[in-house]
Amino acid sequence: MIEHLTIESFKEKVFDFSKNQEWTFEGSLPCIIDFYADWCGPCKMVAPILEELAREYEGKLNVYKVDTEKERELAAMFRIQSIPSLLFVPVEGQPQMAMGALPKDTFIQAFSEVLKIDSNGS
Repeated sequence: MIEHLTIESFKEKVFDFSKNQEWTFEGSLPCIIDFYADWCGPCKMVAPILEELAREYEGKLNVYKVDTEKERELAAMFRIQSIPSLLFVPVEGQPQMAMGALPKDTFIQAFSEVLKIDSNGS
């Protein structure tokens, strides 16, 4: 299931930037955050892929969305200049940003390489 984050839920589930200067992940499962806007065509292309991946990887990772129009502070914090921008957040280590409408196999590859999650469930 995909959850839309506000600045408050972002602090709770991903990174509490009001408490920490250095990146400290607050979640227990790796996640991907889709920075999008309702008017964005490529964002609309990525949405069904993320829905599918959220179902396929349920219990292995969380899929979050941040509306850049409503959550301008979060968008600014991550220097979002083009959308969709996708933040891959491993449990340990630094998050990595990707830009543009990615195909499903690129997400699966990033889940494996960045988030250390295999498609077979390990």
